Amino acid sequence: MTEDFLFSEEPEEELEAVEHGTWKLIIVDDESEVHAVTKLALSDFKFQDKSLEFLSAYSGKEAKELIAKHPDVAIVLLDVVMETDDAGLKVAQFIREEAKNNHARIILRTGQPGQAPERQVIVNYDINDYKSKTELTAQKLFTVVMSSLRSYRDILSIEQSRQGLEKIIIASRDIFTAHSMENFIEGVIQQLTSIIGTVDEAMYATTLVASNPAENGNENKLVVFSGQGEFEESAGKLLEDVLTGEQLKACLQSLKDKSIVYRDDYLFAYCSSECNHNSMLYISGVPKNLTPSHKHLIEIFAQNVQVAYENIQLQSEVEDTQREIVYRLGEAVEQRSSETGNHVKRVAHIACKLASLYGMSEVESEILKHAAPLHDVGKIGIPDTIIHKPKGLDSDEWDLMKSHSENGHNILKDSKRSIIKAGAILARDHHEKWDGSGYPRGTKGEDIHIYGRIVALADVYDSLRHKRCYKEAWNLEQTVCEIKNQKGLHFEPKLVDLFISNIDTFENILLVNQDG
Repeated sequence: MTEDFLFSEEPEEELEAVEHGTWKLIIVDDESEVHAVTKLALSDFKFQDKSLEFLSAYSGKEAKELIAKHPDVAIVLLDVVMETDDAGLKVAQFIREEAKNNHARIILRTGQPGQAPERQVIVNYDINDYKSKTELTAQKLFTVVMSSLRSYRDILSIEQSRQGLEKIIIASRDIFTAHSMENFIEGVIQQLTSIIGTVDEAMYATTLVASNPAENGNENKLVVFSGQGEFEESAGKLLEDVLTGEQLKACLQSLKDKSIVYRDDYLFAYCSSECNHNSMLYISGVPKNLTPSHKHLIEIFAQNVQVAYENIQLQSEVEDTQREIVYRLGEAVEQRSSETGNHVKRVAHIACKLASLYGMSEVESEILKHAAPLHDVGKIGIPDTIIHKPKGLDSDEWDLMKSHSENGHNILKDSKRSIIKAGAILARDHHEKWDGSGYPRGTKGEDIHIYGRIVALADVYDSLRHKRCYKEAWNLEQTVCEIKNQKGLHFEPKLVDLFISNIDTFENILLVNQDG
């Protein structure tokens, strides 16, 4: 083949010489001369301040290996006829069907158009352009690579936008989880990044959301709600204690002007609404040359962050109220006996820790913690004369006392709420014993719900370590000895082992939640 067609006298565009990474381009051809002239023709190519990184394959087999190794390849310049007449077509099929790479732009180059007719190839294979080698001047090669990179960039932008939307949807679905606000911010920023075209690198180095709680009493005293990067450890701190120098000046200006303030590579976006008077969004790593439309999008997204934050505040308030009601109901039952104090809180924290050690998920452990105060709710129907009786109960009184398990289960069992449903299980099962000698049903082993097995140990441990109307508090040695003696009888052996090996943790829970 001749080389001069690649170097015809055509004007070339001058591009900025700043380097910001590379676009990967794989040349697949069995002729080394094609590799050489292609690299030479595109040696000074730049698109969005990024040059080309050339990767060479001289057969279909080598091409497949390179594609598998470099899934972020932008363009594949692909010869058709190599070791076989259809080697290039098989590579194109491999890219789409086996490597599952739908982003890379495939430009088919052939010196023998008759071997692979253009209409047939375009219809049957997912390629993006078809060129005869003889028609490719240097400028035409430049043009096809430029247009392909633009398509590749736009595909990445769409994909990143999709990922950003997915993060927002997931965060909205999981709005009750502790990190949903951080996930929402990440999704919003990622989507914004894709829209303004910086899909090749992170939009932000750090993000920070601050707001002023109503109890602050001063609209200028913003408190950091969530931070990333250098602000990761700043949650709960006053914004003026976190920012310094020019950052603080820009933040105060944004707050004063109720606007978005742009600096070299960061911005502060002021947000407000009926629920929360002031909020501030900080983003760094912002491109310097933002168009008016880009700035408008940033303004919209800043307001979306504020709306998300306020939704989470409202949801959190509902959740906290529900949990407090559960705790106060449990305490109301327990405080009929004046010695019990913080019993329900201690049992809740002990049960949560045991659940975590046992291998239960964070969500399940939290449900157990919030449901644990309901374990004795059935005592609401037990007379005070029995609850406060300092000496042993007779058989009739004991039967009445034991009825509190089924009573509690019946009170709670019809709820569809996860915490109340867990409370119903606890009320029924927390007096069952591993060997089947417990009540109300005499269930044994793993037939006892794990919630009941855990709270049974937590409840007995706390009761032994504290004074009751019928007994004095036991010391740690006595308590541990009794729990060991009940291993395999009252308590599940695995739970006893976990409890004993972490006894310092549980003793600390008692210390932190002492009776007032």
